[in-house]
Amino acid sequence: MASITLRPTTESRNEKVGIDWWLVLAAALLTTIGLAAIFSSGYGDSLKEFKKQIMYIAMGCVPMAIFGFCHPRLWAKGATVIYLFNLFLLVLVLAMGHHKNGAERWIGVAGFEFQPSELSKIFIVLTLASFYAARQDRIKEFSTFALGALHVFVPVLLILKQPHLGASLLILTVWVAMSLVAGVSPKYMFLVIGTFLVLSTLVFKFPSVRSHIIKQYQWERIMGLLGIETGNKKISDMKYQTDVASYAFANGGIAGTGYLKGEIKRKVPFVSTDFIWSLVGEEFGLLGCLCILGIFALLFYRIWLGMLNAADLYYQLIMGGILTVLGFHTIVNAGMVLGFFPVVGLWAPFLSYGGSAIWLCMSLVALALNIRSKERAVLF
Repeated sequence: MASITLRPTTESRNEKVGIDWWLVLAAALLTTIGLAAIFSSGYGDSLKEFKKQIMYIAMGCVPMAIFGFCHPRLWAKGATVIYLFNLFLLVLVLAMGHHKNGAERWIGVAGFEFQPSELSKIFIVLTLASFYAARQDRIKEFSTFALGALHVFVPVLLILKQPHLGASLLILTVWVAMSLVAGVSPKYMFLVIGTFLVLSTLVFKFPSVRSHIIKQYQWERIMGLLGIETGNKKISDMKYQTDVASYAFANGGIAGTGYLKGEIKRKVPFVSTDFIWSLVGEEFGLLGCLCILGIFALLFYRIWLGMLNAADLYYQLIMGGILTVLGFHTIVNAGMVLGFFPVVGLWAPFLSYGGSAIWLCMSLVALALNIRSKERAVLF
């Protein structure tokens, strides 16, 4: 990967942001709410997940320190190594990964499991930012677009093999978003949209093509969402998770049943991971959900502000990638729970249980804080 030579950064300016305390506050509040929700999910039964989540957060201080204190340009210098390491992990999980819940996404290390597909998200943001920044004088050329597409399609294909449709779609979305931030010609993005529509048509029309792209259970979830029966599966069976989650929301109403008083949450499959919003909706109600969404809005605003005020393309691209990863996760996870999107295995940032998930969130926020500290100070 080519080395990058960029404009002088804002580090030479006298005024700097320092620590973005609003961003810190938003992340801390969401993490605290997530811990409270995970505690509630196991209350009266088992607090194993709650205790493990506290341990995961403590362990997450290591990658958080790495991305928070290492200079962001260090990742550009090692972009090629990072990219190859990413591919190595994705191949490794296919060769010797742990099989769980119908997928092979986990690797065990020293008694702990993590998902390389989660690491892949931050690796793609860093390496793609380095790639586009190195070619900023040729950003409008088709070769830049084509090489950028190749950059993400290789890891996407490996992640699809696990299978992990949600992570694959997220990385493709990150690629589109960062391409637009970099200034890639919009006509090439229309080419991507056209290709996606053609592939979608082939998936719907031809089962032989569909079997090579998505798994049967993923297809059933999509059909269940659309209200179309497939094979011997009833619609109620295909959308059972979202139906129960909807009941939990309905039970919560406007103000919620009260903390620890939810009952339907116990019937929601994977409530602490994929469907944590159903627990929040039941116990805190619509008002509680709106408050939490307000905290997410603050988080996204501070990251967006960092992208907007970055005088350096490399920093802009990283901030745009971080915003896309966290925003996509938040929107799709909430949409899954509400029945707007099929269940694709994407967790809610900071709220859902899981080591790989919270480590990624902590790393992304630390990286954003690192970059924000090197930009000029602006009003709130």
